[in-house]
Amino acid sequence: MPEVTVTEVARHFADYLNRVAYRRESFTLVRGRKALAELRPLPVGKRLSELPAVVASLPRLSAAEASGFADDLDAARRELTESELGDAWPS
Repeated sequence: MPEVTVTEVARHFADYLNRVAYRRESFTLVRGRKALAELRPLPVGKRLSELPAVVASLPRLSAAEASGFADDLDAARRELTESELGDAWPS
């Protein structure tokens, strides 16, 4: 990630912001040879309303895989005792 001074970014802020937004570039902001921050694009994600379509697009387990997975879960649950779990949020 290229380093750029805070002064340079302040003088040409719109240019750097456009480079981040449209070219997906990232920069390390430096003041006095010390790295202070990063200017980078936000990760691109999906909207919550798209979740059903994303889940529907995932590959399905075969009957044998699903059965094996269920057996593994049951075995793991049997191995855990109530004392091992404890209270995750003690007051």
